[in-house]
Formats: sequence, C-alpha cells, structure tokens
Amino acid sequence: MTAESAGPAPAREQEQGRNGLLSKATLALATLGLLVAIPYGIPRLERLRLLSPLPEGEGLVAVPTPAPMTSVGEAALQVETTEQAELQQPEEPEIPPAAAAVLPSSVTEEKPPRSIEDPGGHALDAFFKSLAATERKEAGSIARITYFGDSIVASDFVTATLRRKLQKRFGDAGHGFMLMANAWPGYFHNDVVRFAAPGWQVSRVVGPFAEDGLYGLGGVSFRSQGAGVFSRFSTTKEGAFGRAVSRFVLDYLEHPGGGRMAIKIDGAPREEVDTDGEAPRALLKVYEVPDGPHELEVRALGPNVRTFGVWMERDVPGVVLDAIGIQGCRIRFLDKSDDAHFAQQLQARAPALTVFQFGMNESEDGELYPLDQYEQTMKAVLDQVRAALPGSSCLLVGPMDRADRRGDVYRSRPVIPKLAAIQRKVAGEVGCGFWDTLTAMGGPGSMGVWAQRGLGGADLAHPSSAGAEVLGRWVYLALMEAYAGWQARAAE
Repeated sequence: MTAESAGPAPAREQEQGRNGLLSKATLALATLGLLVAIPYGIPRLERLRLLSPLPEGEGLVAVPTPAPMTSVGEAALQVETTEQAELQQPEEPEIPPAAAAVLPSSVTEEKPPRSIEDPGGHALDAFFKSLAATERKEAGSIARITYFGDSIVASDFVTATLRRKLQKRFGDAGHGFMLMANAWPGYFHNDVVRFAAPGWQVSRVVGPFAEDGLYGLGGVSFRSQGAGVFSRFSTTKEGAFGRAVSRFVLDYLEHPGGGRMAIKIDGAPREEVDTDGEAPRALLKVYEVPDGPHELEVRALGPNVRTFGVWMERDVPGVVLDAIGIQGCRIRFLDKSDDAHFAQQLQARAPALTVFQFGMNESEDGELYPLDQYEQTMKAVLDQVRAALPGSSCLLVGPMDRADRRGDVYRSRPVIPKLAAIQRKVAGEVGCGFWDTLTAMGGPGSMGVWAQRGLGGADLAHPSSAGAEVLGRWVYLALMEAYAGWQARAAE
C-alpha cells in the first residue's frame, strides 16, 4: 500500500556570497583544498597524496575533505555505491590497551567523563519523554534522532555506536534516513545494505548548489540524467541490528518536467511514479511491508527524476537515528536550503531530538571566517530548526581536538577551544544541551595523545574506529545520565 504527504517548497534564488562563502580568504582555502584533494581522485597521482591511510586495523581511512564549490549546477557521480568494508564499524570494536591509561572511564566505568550541560534544565525533556514511552513499550512509540554533522557523521562514526547502544536498550525501530547514493567518497552507513549505479547528478549544500535551494533532509538533491540509474536499500543479513524493516519511505520532488520512476520491493514491481507536476513540491511515498528482511529499488525510467533519500523504520517501539553527515560541511551551510523546504523536511521526520556535531571544517577555516559571524550563522541555523520543531529537543556535540604534526611534536589548533566556547554559548541561548567533546578527550593537546594511543586518525582530525566507539559510548552514557536525572525528577 502507498501513501503520500506534501509540504510547501517554494523556490528561492540563492544569494551569491551568502554567509561569507565567497570571501577571498574562503576561496583561497577552497583552492588549496582542491589541490590537496586532486591526487585522491586520480590513481596515477597517488604519490602526491598528503594524507596516509591508517595502518590496517586502526579504523577510519583518511578521506580528504572536499573543498566547497561555489558554482550553481550539478556534479555527476561516476562511481557506484557499494559496501565499503574499510569503513564498517564493528559491533564490538577493540579498544587498544594503550588507551586505558588515558581513558579509564571509557574502559572500566559506566559514567561519562563529561555530563551534558543544560543551563535551563529542560533542553532534553521532549526526547526523554519519547524514550520513556519506548521503554514502556507503548504501541507506535518511536524515539527519532536526527543527527547532523560533517565527515565523522558521513562515515557513520560515533553515530553507529550511539544508534546501536540506544537500540540495544530501547529497541530497534529501524535504521533511519540515507542518501540515494554516495554523494562523497567517505559516505557510509552501518547495519544496512546500499547499492547505487553511477549516473546520478547531484547538487549539494556544499556545492555545486541547487538553484532552487531544495536539498531534502540530507543536504543533497539527486537527479537522473537518463533512464537506468537506480538505487537499492535493504536490511542486513549479519549482526544484531538492521535485520528487519516495516516500511520504506521515499523522499522525492514533484516538479515541472519531472520524469517517471519504477519502484520494486524484493525484486517485484510495486508501482511507477510520475514526478511531473505544476510546481515543485516535496512528496513522500510510503511502502509498507511485513516486518522482516526486505529490499527497495528506485529506478529512473528517464531523465529529470529528482529524489533526496530513503528512510527505513519498523512498527515496533524503539529508537531510530538518522545520520545526516555532509563531508566538507560547516553548520552555516545548512542554511543553503530553502527555509520552508528545510522546515517541511524536518517536520516530516518529526525527530524527538536533533543533534549537531560540527567544528572540524570550521577549524580548517581557522579565523579567516570571522568567529563573530560563525556565532551568528550558527545561532541562525539553530533558531530555524527550533522554530520548525518547537516540541523537540536539541543537543550540540562539541568539536574534537585537532592537531598538526611537526616532526615528533603535535600541536593543537588554537581555534578549537574558541569554537567549543562559542558552541556552548549559543546552545545555552537557544535552549539546546551541550556536550563538551574537547574536555572529555583531555583538552587542547589531546589529539596527539589519541593518535599515539590508537584512538585518533592519521589525519589528526578524525577518530579511529576505536576512538569513534569511545566517543559514541560517551555520548550515550551522557544521555543516559541525564535521562536518569529526568526520570528521578519526574517521579518526585
């Protein structure tokens, strides 16, 4: 059976240079980033690559952050989306023994090294009410989390651990939202099987930009150039999570000149969908299936099929976590979306909690992008999300430490504590919780220690697989500590 829902999505001309993106300093950074990234896309230039992959078994492969593009248009995805074994997060990652000396709480204690800061005392109430309903196994209760972030989230690092731990305690209500295909080399999701043929054309909030500002929930618009391009999403056959689904939801755009697409469930044709319409509007197609293992295929039958993504859920009480990771993204880039369209996308998902984990790419900018503007644009994005979801909770996960290496010396980037301080300030002003990643890691200078102990990536910016497990576990423990406090207050 199918159902549709619609919301407003008016076109809006993109403001060139909005949020300072086209400043001379930012363009210089973009050019430098592009020069660094080129050897990674051309095998014969491998010797010119500046980042080395991690030794086998140490986790995340260093994927260069793509430079933001300032053009309006589309980029072609030439590589098919397949399973990437090197990015898979084990369900029980091994924590290096050397880490125990600096992270005893990550190994031996059920207590986070930092509590969630919530000056108002009610930033997470809506989420905890939703969690409590799932814990009581109320029919139809799902605690949804929409977790925005940069490349860490794009690879489902930290988010995979958090999703699994929440689902283990409260129930697995499905995987959540995924893009139609890999819009970046490091895009990955654990506990689900995805495949996409090459050929999708993409516009992204990090560029090239969509002229109408319509990017769906995940910050990427996909358009078919011709017939034959397709994407598949299915449950997993291994592991404890992602083994069943009750419904697939396809998020797409009806628009003038839109093409047709064919939908298959478990290899059998379900329907054809005509996306031609008088005006652009985002629509949802819901495909109900008996709870269990299933596969959805979305295939373009011609050009101009425009889609955003798919989410998978179950009709059981539990937790769903959307990992909305955008490589190269700064939090201000979320404002590239048309305001009404972005609000409608958030409302369609109706998360009980929105999480924002940014700072890595802002640290790449340093202070060339003025910190007062960073504060203003971040607050504007959070205010926009809060206005769209007035009944939901909000949490900022602060930036990790980031270092540069000179010989045997690791030096943290001085902008990181400044970014963390601004995030803490803005979180308090807009009514969000704040979790201090930097202090939890050990403060400025900790990334060098993390890298030496097997918890940090070779690029001194990302965590390793083990480090991601530690951070995800800490965020989970911090949430559960706050949840226990909320339960105690509610029982008084």
